[in-house]
Amino acid sequence: MNQTEVLVMLGKIFVFFFCLALPFAGYLTLAERKVAAWIQNRYGPNRVGPWGLFQPLADGLKFLFKEEVIPDNANPVLFRMAPAMAAAPVFMTLAVVPFTFPVIIDQTSYSMAIADIPIGMLFFLAMGSLSVYGILFAGWASNNKYSLLGGIRSSAQMLSYELVMILSVIAVICLSGTMSLTEIFLGQPDTPGSSVVGQMELWHVFRFPVGTIAFAVFLIAAFAETNRHPFDLAECETELVGGFHTEYSSMRFALFFMGEYTALFTMSAMITLLFCGGPSFFGLVEGIEGSWIRAVVGFLVFFAKMFCFLFLFLWVRWTMPRFRWDQLMKFGWKILLPIAIVNVALAGIVVVYQSS
Repeated sequence: MNQTEVLVMLGKIFVFFFCLALPFAGYLTLAERKVAAWIQNRYGPNRVGPWGLFQPLADGLKFLFKEEVIPDNANPVLFRMAPAMAAAPVFMTLAVVPFTFPVIIDQTSYSMAIADIPIGMLFFLAMGSLSVYGILFAGWASNNKYSLLGGIRSSAQMLSYELVMILSVIAVICLSGTMSLTEIFLGQPDTPGSSVVGQMELWHVFRFPVGTIAFAVFLIAAFAETNRHPFDLAECETELVGGFHTEYSSMRFALFFMGEYTALFTMSAMITLLFCGGPSFFGLVEGIEGSWIRAVVGFLVFFAKMFCFLFLFLWVRWTMPRFRWDQLMKFGWKILLPIAIVNVALAGIVVVYQSS
């Protein structure tokens, strides 16, 4: 790597992790509370700073100075390691997410992903499957029956719905013909000047039936993979107190939440990339001259789409009842899995038909 490539890599790491991921993880907690207050017709946090904007900073300082308690007879090594094991894979997943169009520096095109690898989709699935270990170890190492039940529930739930998510991703790979996330979103937008209808047909979410079904299955699986309502049986307060993080306090407790809200950020970004054209907007962004201007506008378009899915995650929590455990597993294995398998078969038929 030459000096320019090193500087571009360090710049992307600083911007994506320290300017995007960490602040978004903190302010999503504020957004969650604001959305809940809006739905319940109350104010929400409004004391710390104007409109409560400094509330995440106050919460972070509170966690930083709180006493850390380790239960008696807990496994101290795994108890301390589990939060990092649950959060680290989520942050690593961000490394392959391209947030906008490539930019040209010194006549060289640079992807807006930290690591633009040809198997970015496979890396996303691999990292997502590692988070379950941190949750399971947290439940077992706490020496608490509620934490253990929460860890077992979470591992069973994530493994079940991860299979469904993989099948929906396979359908997208069949439509795109690649596992590179950059190539997947570049393959969706239409050329400048095309009709809006033509553009919509090229976004995977509008490619009925394969793309539309894959979108619906992936979206439902994303709720389950992130342990969000109505799939939050792993930390069901009415049954398990706090679930797998019942015994955690201080910054290790906060690390679980940072991992959860960063997972929401990542899942919303992946849904935008895989099904909604990423930074494209009906062919208008692609027509902008100048790679830097196009990249900035594409970045804003990308986040506008992503915010819609983030709001959906927050909205659903306060509007839908929680599933029972048996309903959750039955829905995953007996309903979603057969639909995902049939959809993969349809994707294969579509690919064979188009290639013939």
